[in-house]
Amino acid sequence: MKHFLKETDLSPPEVAEVFALARDFKAKRGRHTPPVLANQTWALIFSKSSTRTRVSFEVGIHELGGNPMFLNRNDIQLDRGESIEDTAKVLSRFVHGLIVRTHDHSDVERIAAAGTVPVINALTDFLHPCQIYTDAFTMAERWVGPDGDLLGSLKGRKIAFLGDTACNMANSWILGAGLFGMKIALSGPPGFEPSAEFKAVAEAEGFSDVYEFTTDPFEAVRDADVVYTDVWVSMGKEEESQARIAQMSPYQVTADLFAAAKPDALFMHCLPAHPGEEVAQEVLDHDRCIIFDQAENRLHAQKAIMAVLAQQARA
Repeated sequence: MKHFLKETDLSPPEVAEVFALARDFKAKRGRHTPPVLANQTWALIFSKSSTRTRVSFEVGIHELGGNPMFLNRNDIQLDRGESIEDTAKVLSRFVHGLIVRTHDHSDVERIAAAGTVPVINALTDFLHPCQIYTDAFTMAERWVGPDGDLLGSLKGRKIAFLGDTACNMANSWILGAGLFGMKIALSGPPGFEPSAEFKAVAEAEGFSDVYEFTTDPFEAVRDADVVYTDVWVSMGKEEESQARIAQMSPYQVTADLFAAAKPDALFMHCLPAHPGEEVAQEVLDHDRCIIFDQAENRLHAQKAIMAVLAQQARA
């Protein structure tokens, strides 16, 4: 059974198919979308709140002809002692796919191992692969024409990631950079570089030389095609807010820092953004800030991921 738990779970040909489908779904939205999920129900199990992830998946399932079923932890028996394995086995008898947003990455791995339907990682504290495919697709559609090679347009490009470079988005972007043939420079305070746990994953994937870490943000953005940041205080880290903001403040994406990247560099953020913390309002208002293109493309990219997994499950 094919699952999508991390960026490299799909092969390069499958990634190319996802990008092509996302472009097609976007171009034809409202006019024609093949009902690849017809007569199917896909369950969304969310232990973490969400705006973009929940709405884009529910709308996407509906537009593919399926029925979305949202379940938070209070709707099922996990908090009352039922095991993850039993939950996965039971739900696999009822639904055709599981979309899981939770804290511990091992939870989605256990669900995928125990269940018998495709599982999609909709975010864990370790990785956020749906966002990375969305971001890469968003970059690619800026760099090629309507019939161009989306994946090919990413090769050799540089992304600079600023702030908390030990977070799930930084981890995922390292895997994404390796998969897409890109380079990534990370810049954050000492102690916020990629964790030993993630370094082992990157090494196992052969991506140890894809990224570099520096405490100098201007060094990181030099020659960057994309400047990227994320929130400094992720869900579950609220008690560290004051300390994190103080440590991260030199890594705010200011107008001066953005200007130090390539002249045509894009600014990206997976949202929600906090103006005046990780990014200046002036950058958010810039005509090369494409954060709402990213947000929209979550719908199209995730529809494509579900379509590929559903087709393989039927094969």
